[in-house]
Amino acid sequence: MNATPQQPQHPSVSVIMPVLNEERHLRNSVQHILEQEYEGEMEVVIALGPSTDRTDEIAAELVRETAGNARARVHTVPNPTGRTPAALNAAIKASRHPVVVRVDGHGMLSPDYIATAVRLLEETGAQNVGGIMHAEGESEWEHAVAAAMTSKIGVGNAAFHTGGEAGPAETVYLGVFRREALERQGGYNEEFIRAQDWELNFRIREAGGLIWFSPELKVQYRPRPSIRALAKQYKDYGRWRHVVARFHAGSINLRYLAPPTAVCAIAAGTVLGAAVTPWGFVVPAGYLAAIVAGSVPAGRGLPLKARAQIPVALATMHMSWGYGFLTSPRALAKKVIASRRPAVQPAADSATA
Repeated sequence: MNATPQQPQHPSVSVIMPVLNEERHLRNSVQHILEQEYEGEMEVVIALGPSTDRTDEIAAELVRETAGNARARVHTVPNPTGRTPAALNAAIKASRHPVVVRVDGHGMLSPDYIATAVRLLEETGAQNVGGIMHAEGESEWEHAVAAAMTSKIGVGNAAFHTGGEAGPAETVYLGVFRREALERQGGYNEEFIRAQDWELNFRIREAGGLIWFSPELKVQYRPRPSIRALAKQYKDYGRWRHVVARFHAGSINLRYLAPPTAVCAIAAGTVLGAAVTPWGFVVPAGYLAAIVAGSVPAGRGLPLKARAQIPVALATMHMSWGYGFLTSPRALAKKVIASRRPAVQPAADSATA
């Protein structure tokens, strides 16, 4: 592990937030930042996409309300493209502190999140630390989605969804970075509309930096409020995971291949059952039985109406992810590969090489 300069005990922190149509959660998300149990100075930089709701108005209110706050102020920057990586780069450029915390407009930091992350940066020497995407719903449907998103039948063994032991990781949810690492790599690759976190962390690791996962870090995440929104989210996830697989062949594993395999098997079984023999329906029936059985432990403690919707959430996630993966165009991957940025080694490493 490379030696890393010691951080001050409470280094100043910049929190960056890409937002688009976040009127429902933005104020609460920012409040969770302003109420952090952290003694250092903070700033919140909100990158505003072209929202069609009250997001901009709420952001302006937050700027006014914190204008006299010497410890933690909110300010905004425009993001006319509405794209997440462009928003993140704009917010990084407008921010000024040595530790950069990424938060989404529908994410709620746990009270000691920033203090814990700063401590972990110092203890591990990592360039980026992150933790668990702790999904919590508000409606019955969102409770069902949250249960699906935190279950192994829903997302496999992904540590940032289901938890796990602290240690080095390929990527982490959101992330708390040393500014020097972000600036050295030139920020996010803006061709990665999704999976931009993975791609940036890949470059940091290529340059010898450490990415660290810790279950001590938790961010409450609000799931998508409808089947349609969840399906779009997971179709995009699958589409961009295939781009990542083409970008870096070594990144694919069985967990990522499970949803597209399920889509193909269910489609083939359905066609076979309708055209040749009823035995073909065994495949889709088996999948349905599996997600119904898997939803029982996932739904413990939830109201009956929420438990009943977990199989729907699971099927939506699996099928949409698999469809997105299978239909991801090669042209998109070629465009992204052409934009590939080489990892930039630290100057000290180059000097001693």
